[in-house]
Amino acid sequence: MNNEAVIVFLILCIVLLIGAVIGQKAVLQARINRVLSRMAGELKEILDEERDSALMVFTDNQELMALAGQINRLLEKQRRARADFLHSEISSKKMLSNISHDIKTPMTVVLGYLEIIRLQGDASGEMVKKAEQKAQDVIELINQFFTLAKLEAGDMEIELTRLDICAICRETVLSFYEILTEKDFQVHIHIPEHAVYVWGDREALQRILNNLISNAVKYGAEGKFLGIVLREEQEMVLVDVTDKGRGIDKKFAENVFERLFTMDDSRSRQVQGNGLGLTIARNLARQMQGDILLESIPYERTTFTLQLKKMTAYGKIVPDERNS
Repeated sequence: MNNEAVIVFLILCIVLLIGAVIGQKAVLQARINRVLSRMAGELKEILDEERDSALMVFTDNQELMALAGQINRLLEKQRRARADFLHSEISSKKMLSNISHDIKTPMTVVLGYLEIIRLQGDASGEMVKKAEQKAQDVIELINQFFTLAKLEAGDMEIELTRLDICAICRETVLSFYEILTEKDFQVHIHIPEHAVYVWGDREALQRILNNLISNAVKYGAEGKFLGIVLREEQEMVLVDVTDKGRGIDKKFAENVFERLFTMDDSRSRQVQGNGLGLTIARNLARQMQGDILLESIPYERTTFTLQLKKMTAYGKIVPDERNS
């Protein structure tokens, strides 16, 4: 009898324990369901109202806290993507507006020259040359626009290989010899006599250097100075292109690399005429694992620095010891 009572007692204890566990689990599940329901409701409000707020969860359940953390990461990524899209949309609208203006202006001038030629009956001379130059400006603008579009879409092939940047710098500077002499520029060139190898694309490098030097010649004309200095660092090669002209205000130092940046107080509009050249140049530099930086003290010194990955004579990229 005593044994039977003990057995019955144990069975009752087990049943009560199971009931308690089931009850506790049900209570816990109910709490989790309430938290999940609140999370779902709050998440719906955030998404529907496009609020820039995080999902707030008050619970001691670690799994729910981890879930809320991952949801907030997704919300942050969505906010960044939305901001990038809006910035891109505004930039595209501005670009189309400016391109329309930049094409319309020279074409209006061309039509004016052609009208003068028609009225005067003279199809030769200065007017024809001016009309041709303006037409070339339009073609150059269109070419720059499509080049940038191809770069940003990843449709332009950049063939990276080992190149002697010293030789490319000399060739590029030499192509400006006549205009520098004609404009009576003081030229300071410091390029090592030995070969310095970089990781790059020849056509892209020539385009970048042409752009930077032509900008210095055109818009640093007041200072009548052009400096080309090639420097070597441990893992990088730097090419400084310097002029002593009007310069660029420090607050616009990064903006000048944006597509069609036309802030009146910067010289971006003057430098490029359409704001695409520097954008293309930096894009090309970054595709070669480099960059272009700007440092300017107005009317004293403006330097665009092209950074490139340094290579050994054996064709290997010099490792960055700072990250080793």
